[in-house]
Amino acid sequence: MPALRITFASALSAAVLASGLALGTADPADAATCPSEAHPIAPHGGEAHWKIACTSKGVKVYGWVQDTAADGRCATVTAESDGGPGWIDMVQACGSGVRKNFDWSIPGTKAAKVWLRIIDTD
Repeated sequence: MPALRITFASALSAAVLASGLALGTADPADAATCPSEAHPIAPHGGEAHWKIACTSKGVKVYGWVQDTAADGRCATVTAESDGGPGWIDMVQACGSGVRKNFDWSIPGTKAAKVWLRIIDTD
């Protein structure tokens, strides 16, 4: 990978992680408490938007993920509980222009870790 590309990727990853989001194959950043909202864009083929809302039983995470590149990879959004009973789910959009909606209820917590990544399909 050229040095400029590595430097750009490192700087972008640091900026994204500092804002509470994870990108690429990174682990999720710190949990976001409700209410919160994010709109991350992965430079290598994905975009997402989600909201985290408080409910009487936990949090609701809802939004969409879209694959933005015809590269044979998929854009995914993963969410997991932060505290409370263990919970994790993922939605994946594969194919340029494909958008998938998600709407998850996570019980027993007031925070969730949510992140966008691009994954290989092979």
